[in-house]
Amino acid sequence: MKLDSAGLEVLSRDACLSRLATVAIGRIVFTDRALPAVQPVNFLLDGERIVIRVAIGSKLAAATRNAIVAFEADEFDAETHTGWSVTVVGPARAVTDPAEFARLLTLPLTPWAPGSHDHFIVVGTDQVSGRLIHPAGRSS
Repeated sequence: MKLDSAGLEVLSRDACLSRLATVAIGRIVFTDRALPAVQPVNFLLDGERIVIRVAIGSKLAAATRNAIVAFEADEFDAETHTGWSVTVVGPARAVTDPAEFARLLTLPLTPWAPGSHDHFIVVGTDQVSGRLIHPAGRSS
């Protein structure tokens, strides 16, 4: 087991992707008018790609088109002081290919926010890192 300088367990790429597949909500970090912006989104891991379904005219849809973004998801238990966090950095792109769009429509990704969400954003997982938090004094 590899620990970082803070004593947290460093997760492998595979462990990070496995954990991402277990949660439905994450946060996407993008640039909005030259400033960092963070937006919570529901998502689905499709192979090694993060898929987000948004409204076509949304600020997120416009800001992430062919941009490098960060994405973070986590799960924590405040009672036991355990949990994990995974961060991804990669290119975001709008899905424009009709065949890919049709395939993504078949995925079990239902938007939580109200309104029409007829646009898909796919985020590549070029850089993936994660940490596992164990109860104080214990590690797996």
